[in-house]
Amino acid sequence: MQEEKLRLEDLLNNTALPEKDDKINSVAIIGAGIMGQGIAQTISSAGIEVIVIEKTQERLEWAKNQLADNIDKEIKRWAMTNSDKKAIFSRITWEVDINKISDCDLVIEAVDEDFDLKVKIFKDMDSIAKKEAIFVSNTSTLSLTKISESTNRADKVIGIHFLNPVPKVTVVEIVKCLHTSNDTVSKVKEFAQKIGKTPVEVYEYPGFVTTRAIVPLLNEAMYILLEGVATAKDIDTAMRLGYNFQYGPLEMADMMGLDEVLAWMETLWKTLGEPRYRACPILRKLVREQKLGRKTGEGFYKYDEFGNKIQ
Repeated sequence: MQEEKLRLEDLLNNTALPEKDDKINSVAIIGAGIMGQGIAQTISSAGIEVIVIEKTQERLEWAKNQLADNIDKEIKRWAMTNSDKKAIFSRITWEVDINKISDCDLVIEAVDEDFDLKVKIFKDMDSIAKKEAIFVSNTSTLSLTKISESTNRADKVIGIHFLNPVPKVTVVEIVKCLHTSNDTVSKVKEFAQKIGKTPVEVYEYPGFVTTRAIVPLLNEAMYILLEGVATAKDIDTAMRLGYNFQYGPLEMADMMGLDEVLAWMETLWKTLGEPRYRACPILRKLVREQKLGRKTGEGFYKYDEFGNKIQ
């Protein structure tokens, strides 16, 4: 009897507890603009369930149709198939209720570069999400540390700066703010690799690496155009062929969205005070006229309904 009792105790002591699953298996994205759609497509393509949240049903339907149209263009180019499209949409849930984030492992904020709006969203996220959830901002210029301090989980707040077009650009910047824990960094880098991205770890600073480096190039190309040195087409051709760029700077700005580019410049100009970030007047003019690039059909170039540049 005593032997059986000892064997039972040994068995209990040696029984391993089930390991806690620390992997990111479900993701929510708040904001279904161009970036939000691209992030959703990328994550879904990696086999991960995604919830996309917008403030109105109308915005949600627009985003859904926009994503479908973008994938259809890739299908026409033989870059994707109808089966790919079906699989991607099968893993995306579209919602207007932010409370749906409550069980997600990772929540990505992908709204406009508006500090007050981001802080409000992070406060709402903090009150709804489970305590283990990691919060991500896709900001490219704003202070992640200040955003994180609006929550009760600053150690679980981190930046992932995706570049547009998200499904095609393979690099992401992983931005650690003052309070981000090493555990959070590790999990998010692993997640980035899982969705097919190469993570580059950067310190929090306005513009990080990619935005800070590209903005002066875009701005200078706009000044060259404004001063009549060359046409938009010739400026882009010179830079594309001369430096082996995939796209010229003006076409690149159109792809990014001229309103987004202007927002980056204004934040960097205000934060750093350096003349190279002061937006060219031609950019301000185009944004005032709502000629925002490819997404509106006109910017530095004109585009057809499929987003192809009209020669």
